[in-house]
Amino acid sequence: MELVELKTVRNILKVDIAFTVILITGFQRITNNKLVMNKIDLNALRDRAYKTACEHGFHDTELSNEHCFCLVISELMEAVEADRKNRHFDKEKYKIGEYAECQGWLTNEEKFINVFNRYIKDTIEDELSDAVIRLLDLAGMRNISLEIATKEIGDCIDDMAESCKDETFTESIYAISTLPVRYDGLYDFHTTINDMVLSIFGLAKHLEIDLLWHIEQKMKYNKFRNKMHGKKY
Repeated sequence: MELVELKTVRNILKVDIAFTVILITGFQRITNNKLVMNKIDLNALRDRAYKTACEHGFHDTELSNEHCFCLVISELMEAVEADRKNRHFDKEKYKIGEYAECQGWLTNEEKFINVFNRYIKDTIEDELSDAVIRLLDLAGMRNISLEIATKEIGDCIDDMAESCKDETFTESIYAISTLPVRYDGLYDFHTTINDMVLSIFGLAKHLEIDLLWHIEQKMKYNKFRNKMHGKKY
């Protein structure tokens, strides 16, 4: 075989190998994402969110479902404002900031709060996390199981993300915000809460946001905040 032919064969093999690596890497990424999603225990997150809210005075008085939904929607609207201002979480800047904070003499709590305030707070990711945490809190207050969402989140998340592709960010947020009204009289309260949580996770997946990680960060941050987070309600 001539030298030119050998080079051609080698190039073809390199392309095939590279393509195979891409396929394997992609498959591993999809598989790992599904494994992470399948390990989510929304009921455990619900209990933590509700416990923290109680400890911070949010349930000192009786709250209506309408009140709680209004606060969920307010967080979704803040996500819209964050999108309008192009406030996105920058993972690389976060890592650099986290490393820089470790060089100081502050406590671990102070370091965490500083980094969170600088690189996570008021971003789209942060506001979507707040919306889910509000729903988790509401589910805890009403003793609503999130087992349906927990079971379906691993299997349905890709389909839910796909459904967001033909919508703008504001249209997706509007669809989620209006679920309580659109479901009224058709589905029970339990289903409404589960589907709102799933919908936000689906939107986050579409935006390539690691929502579970951001929820964990915000829940940790909330534990260090003042009563009622310094607000009236």
